[in-house]
Amino acid sequence: MAARVLNVNVGVLGHIDSGKTALARALSTTGSTAAFDRAPQSRARGITLDLGFSCLRTALPPQLGPGPGELQLTLVDCPGHASLIRTIIGGAQIIDLMMLVIDVTKGMQTQSAECLVIGQIACQKMVVVLNKIDLLPEGKRQSAIEKMTKKMQKTLENTKFSGCPIVAVAAKPGGPEAPESENPQGISELIEVLKSQAYLPSRDPSGHFLMAVDHCFSIKGQGTVMTGTILSGSVSLGDNVEIPALKVTKKVKSMQMFHTPVTYAMQGDRVGVCVTQFDPKLLERGLICTPDSLHTIHAAIISLKKIQYFRGALQTKAKFHITVGHETVMGRVMFFSPAPANFNEEIQENVFDFEKDYLYQEQYLSKDSVSSEENKENNHAGEVQLPKQQWALLEFEKSVTCPKLCLVIGSKLDTDIHANTCRLAFHGVLLQGMEDKNYTETFLPKLKVYKQKHKEGQVERVSCLSMLVIGRSLFKKETNIQIFVGLKVKLSTGEDGIIDGGFGQSGKFKIRIPGGLKPDTKMLLTTASKKKSKGGKGDVTKEDESSKNDSAQPVIISLIFKRYVFDTQKKIIQS
Repeated sequence: MAARVLNVNVGVLGHIDSGKTALARALSTTGSTAAFDRAPQSRARGITLDLGFSCLRTALPPQLGPGPGELQLTLVDCPGHASLIRTIIGGAQIIDLMMLVIDVTKGMQTQSAECLVIGQIACQKMVVVLNKIDLLPEGKRQSAIEKMTKKMQKTLENTKFSGCPIVAVAAKPGGPEAPESENPQGISELIEVLKSQAYLPSRDPSGHFLMAVDHCFSIKGQGTVMTGTILSGSVSLGDNVEIPALKVTKKVKSMQMFHTPVTYAMQGDRVGVCVTQFDPKLLERGLICTPDSLHTIHAAIISLKKIQYFRGALQTKAKFHITVGHETVMGRVMFFSPAPANFNEEIQENVFDFEKDYLYQEQYLSKDSVSSEENKENNHAGEVQLPKQQWALLEFEKSVTCPKLCLVIGSKLDTDIHANTCRLAFHGVLLQGMEDKNYTETFLPKLKVYKQKHKEGQVERVSCLSMLVIGRSLFKKETNIQIFVGLKVKLSTGEDGIIDGGFGQSGKFKIRIPGGLKPDTKMLLTTASKKKSKGGKGDVTKEDESSKNDSAQPVIISLIFKRYVFDTQKKIIQS
């Protein structure tokens, strides 16, 4: 019987030139066809340009179960250059454990921070590796390592990785040009730490097969090999797999895991799948799956959270770079929340309820987005009322192929890469995709997002035995007042009224007061009317004076209603 092999995917992330590829090389027992910057462009530029994969095989640690077996740590070497953040995000979504590589002579840098943010979104456990300790003066080396360790502990204090292991190494003593005879330092200690942090990730062979392909190449006489990580389900020799972006289905001819032929692979495994009669140039990276199990979408509803390190507000109608799996496309967002009365309601995770009403938001609601004026108005005395969950409608400029409930990350990748700022803006879960190109007509009307409208006008005078008042300044002259007839209004003096119709041609209107005006209100309005009429037509000074008195205590008319954003009939609704 073959020995049990447990695969754990370990991401190697960090700032450019922190020594990630050298570390992956020092740790690995086997390299894949996409390991250690084998691509000619990477060698020419001396930096990692794509995901690299290699593996370390070691004895199964005791916490992962009794009996003989091996632990296979698949190392995912992610590029560190700021412009390759899309690739880093794609890599982060397939890892179980993360190594954050820090140049010990420089500490946390901009991309180290972005990698930490990505890790917090996509990963459960982390090990910090302080690399290049050989560059520290020997006499001060230990104290410099201790100082940097304390700094990193402080940095991680308020993250999910607080208290994670920190290991000091020199993956390539003397740098890239040093002879191979120079032995790495601290690698055996790091392997022991990685073994201690390894855990049994959730692996489920059932369900549809889905694999994130990161490299595609041909082997003469064999066919085309697609290498990647299985995200869900399993695959066997002879299975049919679909490349949904190209609407092409192929049969699996052979499979390998790190140069070892296999007949079966499941969720979490790193595998090369060989098919025939397929041009590798057609698929640099993407998804392959069980035929007809994935769909291409043009828009989506996601639940989301703002990334706390992103500076500035997340505005509705703004464009973001939206990363879904290995794809990054431009997309426009519209934020919405529960109705204010339901802000504290527990929301069922990963489910979107189309029966409920949702409140349109001009921007994502966060502590820093709600102004102090709004707090004063709402008498919160500085306490900001925020919903437990918020959502966004994403409309993609180019369609994407992805599974439901996949991770979505929104970024501002056009920000200057030299600016010391986090470009990652929000992350979320894709709850509902829209496959129809005409989704604005066929799908969006089902989405009950409304805008709350609040209009104010003034009572001009009383008419008809206290049961009718004439109002102004609520509508423009050209407004069709007929569509507002029958709507309820409230006077600042407490009376409820109903809009009865227009009055004249200047935008004035009649309000019926079913319960009649209060005596105090009637006196206030009658006094104001008398003052105006006493002024006479030519007496401008007195008219101005009476207007001032009038405006000092006008009776305000409030009209509150809502309109659904995607209602084609633009109906006005009052609760």
